[in-house]
Amino acid sequence: MKFIQDEISATLEVKKSKFITHICPYNQFKNMMEQLKSEHPKGRHFVYAYRYLNEFDQIVENSSDDGEPKGTSGKPTLNVLSGNKLINTAVIIVRYFGGIKLGTGGLVKAYSDAVNLVLKDALILKYTKLIKKSLIISYSQLSQIEYILSSFEITIKEKLFQNDITLILEGSGEEFKNLSDKLFRDMILKDI
Repeated sequence: MKFIQDEISATLEVKKSKFITHICPYNQFKNMMEQLKSEHPKGRHFVYAYRYLNEFDQIVENSSDDGEPKGTSGKPTLNVLSGNKLINTAVIIVRYFGGIKLGTGGLVKAYSDAVNLVLKDALILKYTKLIKKSLIISYSQLSQIEYILSSFEITIKEKLFQNDITLILEGSGEEFKNLSDKLFRDMILKDI
């Protein structure tokens, strides 16, 4: 699975109709839609599609034709996201009608091409599920553990100082497995 990190846009023109495509992380979808409706008050259609992972690691997806003939715009847009294995990603396409009808096949092709065009310039990253673990260490071990952690893609999210130090860590399962091999015997990573 993959995802889009930053918002990007591209414009496709087909028989005088303009398809202005914006792709963004899913968590920016609502704000992006409000912004585009404000910027394009004369836009005829605001077609969208999105896919995201819910809290149960299930892919949730949705799309809208926004007044285009049923199945000619939202679904093809969603199919491009799905075909590229994108998650946590949303696409909004603003269409300005150019006066020439494209027909159902023409609309499907235009919306699919519009999404593929924006994907050419998008930074697409591989998705890795991050998990959290805790690690209890002594005060004397802190600098050494921070040094060890710097060689892994593991982030210290929080440090809790009490009799010992509890580190709340975030990283991939693979990174935690590699880290376990480097830790001292008395140190145990615990799931949160």
